[in-house]
Amino acid sequence: MTQDKTSFEIAGRLIGPDHPPLVIAEVSANHLGRIDRALETIEAAAACGADAIKIQTYTADTITIDHDGPGFVLESGPWAGRTLYDLYKEAGTPYEWHRPLFAKARACGVPVFSTPFDFTAVDLLEDLEAPAYKIASFEAVDLPLIARVAQTGKPMIISTGMANLGEIDAAVRTARENGATGLALLHCLSAYPAPIDQADLRTIPHLGEAFDVIPGLSDHTPGTACAVAAVALGARVIEKHFTLSRADGGPDSEFSLEPDEMKRLVQDCHAAFHALGGIRYGTAQSEAGSVTYRRSLYVVADIGAGEPVTPENTRSIRPGYGLAPKWHNRVIGQPASRDLKRGEPLGLDMVDWLAGSKDV
Repeated sequence: MTQDKTSFEIAGRLIGPDHPPLVIAEVSANHLGRIDRALETIEAAAACGADAIKIQTYTADTITIDHDGPGFVLESGPWAGRTLYDLYKEAGTPYEWHRPLFAKARACGVPVFSTPFDFTAVDLLEDLEAPAYKIASFEAVDLPLIARVAQTGKPMIISTGMANLGEIDAAVRTARENGATGLALLHCLSAYPAPIDQADLRTIPHLGEAFDVIPGLSDHTPGTACAVAAVALGARVIEKHFTLSRADGGPDSEFSLEPDEMKRLVQDCHAAFHALGGIRYGTAQSEAGSVTYRRSLYVVADIGAGEPVTPENTRSIRPGYGLAPKWHNRVIGQPASRDLKRGEPLGLDMVDWLAGSKDV
C-alpha cells in the first residue's frame, strides 16, 4: 500500500488514514504533586494499551505571572476563584521529574512526549530526545512557539480549540515553513469538561481536507463515545486525559478517564478503525456459511411428471439450495420434467420449459 503523503511516524508508529488511531493518554496535572503518582499513572496508562503517553512541560513562571488582577483570576469552570499562577504551580510537572518520567514510559515500551509552553521547555524536551511535540489549543496562536518547535524537525500535533480558520492556517503555515516533519490537527472543544452536544465532530474530516493533514480529536467530553465516533469520521490521533482515580481529585480529574475506561477507549477506538474496512457489496468471507439460509424455491408438495408447477406445490422458503425466488413467476404453470418430491430444491432441469411454451 502506498503511504499517504500526509502520513508520518512517531517513534516508529505510523500515523495516517490507513493506520489505526494513535490513542494518547494525557497525564497532565493528574500527578497530584507527587512523582510516585506520576510514575504509577504512566505505568497504568501503558497497561491499558495506550499508544503514547503525554505530559506537559511548564512552570508557573514560564506560563504566567503571580498576579491577582483582572484576567488572572479564573471566574468559571472547575478552577473558578483560583489565580492562574496558583493553578499552574499546582498542576505543573517539575522539570526535574521529566527524565525519570520519560525513562519510565520507555521502560514500559510506550512512546512519551510533551506539550511545551515556552522555549526553555523545548530545550529540555530536546535534551530528552522527545519523538514529537504537542501544541495546546491555547498556544495555537503562539506562532513563535510553533516555529521553535517546528525547527526541531519533529512531528507536531496541534489542538485547534477556539481557533478560527485563519488562525489555524497561520499555525499550519508556520509549522511547515519551519521544518515540521509531520503534522496532525486535533479538533478540540476547549471547555473542561466539554459538553458532548457541542462536540461538532463533523469538523474532523473538514479539518483534514482543508489543511491536508491527519485529523484527530483532543477530547474533554465525559466517557468514550466522542472519541470512538471521531475515529469513524477519520480521526487518527485521539487524546484523552488519564487518572488513576477521579475520586482522588486534582485539577484535571473531572474530565479524565480511569484505567478501566482508558482500556475500553483504546480497544473501542482500534475496533472502530478496523470496522471501517472498505466498500463492499455481496457476500463477505465471514458470510459464506450463511448463504444457505437465504430463501429459494422448493417443492412443498409432490408433483407428478407432466403436472404443472403451482403456488401450492412450490414456494420460496429457507434454505437456499434451490432456484432464486426471482424465478417463481417463470416456473409457475410449467410441467414437471419428472416426479418431484416434497422437500426437493427446485432446479432448472426439473421443469419442462419446451412443453410449457416458455423460454428460459
